[in-house]
Amino acid sequence: MRLKFLLKPGWLALTLVVFTFAITCFTLLAPWQFSRDTEREHQNAALRESFTGQPRSLEELLPNGAVPDQRTEWHLVAMKGTYLPEGEVVARLRSVQGEAAYEVLTPFRTVEGTVVLVDRGYVRLDDKSRALPFAPPPAGTVDIVTRARHDEKDGKNRDAFADESTGGKLQSYVVDSQVVARAAKLDIRPGYFQLDVGQPGVLGALPLPQTDAGPFFSYALQWIAFGAMAVMGWLYFTVRELKPGGALTTERPQRRKSVAEMLAEDERSEVVT
Repeated sequence: MRLKFLLKPGWLALTLVVFTFAITCFTLLAPWQFSRDTEREHQNAALRESFTGQPRSLEELLPNGAVPDQRTEWHLVAMKGTYLPEGEVVARLRSVQGEAAYEVLTPFRTVEGTVVLVDRGYVRLDDKSRALPFAPPPAGTVDIVTRARHDEKDGKNRDAFADESTGGKLQSYVVDSQVVARAAKLDIRPGYFQLDVGQPGVLGALPLPQTDAGPFFSYALQWIAFGAMAVMGWLYFTVRELKPGGALTTERPQRRKSVAEMLAEDERSEVVT
């Protein structure tokens, strides 16, 4: 039977590769891109709501020490209190609008007694890759409006340290309230709060993320299309092999003779006769 070619080692290897690729497209790659698209939609919804919503108090938005999450991130939070510049840390290896920068992280004690971490924005680097001088936070009690953010995580869990690149000022690899808490020996609640333009203590205000949908949905459709094309290609070549003259067949159809060959045979037969 012609279906025996399906058991040939070469065809079995091809089948394994094709269906492994297709299954990976349908069950891993496409769902991964769909999940990223969903995450982007949630982020965009929260960001759009924060643009039009009114600032809320810390306890109203994040009661009982709640950590900012997808539902609350980027929402506006109004606080009143004092900066604690003695616990300030700068986050290194940052990129703002395509250029290297440091972000300045300053603890802030609210009038209720809660200590939070405020990201005052960014400062550029000098020609020796050191943080340029920046203004200290205002002294005394101030009112600020911030955006709630969730902590970044360092896979190596490195603590803040100081060297000459920041003039001896403590620096960290991520914006993480708990890294600053350990360095400043303060009890800082999880999450941090980013200052907007015009707020007391702000330096270079960090740009907000864009609310575009991103390419994730189209990427997911592309992976589905790739998987489908692989299966359809396998089916095409399977049907082709079922016909005479397939690439794996051992029986080849007789080749038609050319006109020259037929004339040569006629001449030989005439000579014989």
